[in-house]
Amino acid sequence: MTTHAFWDHARGTSACDVTFDDGQTLAADLDPSAGGLGGPAPHDLLDAALAACTTLTLQLYIARKGMAVQQLRVEVSHAKSGTQNVMTRSIQVTGTLTDDERASLLRVAEACPVHKTLTTGSSIVTLMEGA
Repeated sequence: MTTHAFWDHARGTSACDVTFDDGQTLAADLDPSAGGLGGPAPHDLLDAALAACTTLTLQLYIARKGMAVQQLRVEVSHAKSGTQNVMTRSIQVTGTLTDDERASLLRVAEACPVHKTLTTGSSIVTLMEGA
């Protein structure tokens, strides 16, 4: 999977279009404090990736275990603490769960693929093409 971001000065805005392999597109922009017009900023998209991955991972686990859960809500926020970014994830579950099931859901949330990527680190190889 390759994700593409495209910006064109002629559009007169800081926003860029982000396109996925399946053709879906969304706009991303700078924070308003940095001159953007208020679309989701890159850190917002990172928060969204963690929230979505956690929700989908938990949903699969809940279905497999047959847990009595009607709804999941995962909220992610981020803040700077010294030189480190701190992401806070809050998981709200509507349903009837035992203490063991709640503990299992927390364990599974820690194992979602985006959580693992963010906490174990990644390597980024940057290539420059064109003039």
